[in-house]
Amino acid sequence: MVDRLTGKKVVGIKQTMKAINNDEVEVVYVAEDADPKLVEKIKMSSIDKSLEIKYITTMKELGKLCNIDVGAAAVAILK
Repeated sequence: MVDRLTGKKVVGIKQTMKAINNDEVEVVYVAEDADPKLVEKIKMSSIDKSLEIKYITTMKELGKLCNIDVGAAAVAILK
């Protein structure tokens, strides 16, 4: 397991979706416990653009990997 996500990234559903639409993303991280309605669009867009999706167990854990004190539903590592 990774201790921290390195490289330039964006955190959150809106910012991740924006980066995917702008073809700026290398890898997408999604929290498994996030509301499926919120992350479904990110998952579908990632699949459409053949992006790798990595799943993290909880939003809290994903936030911790990003070095923030709150949970995160989605994170994108930028190119």
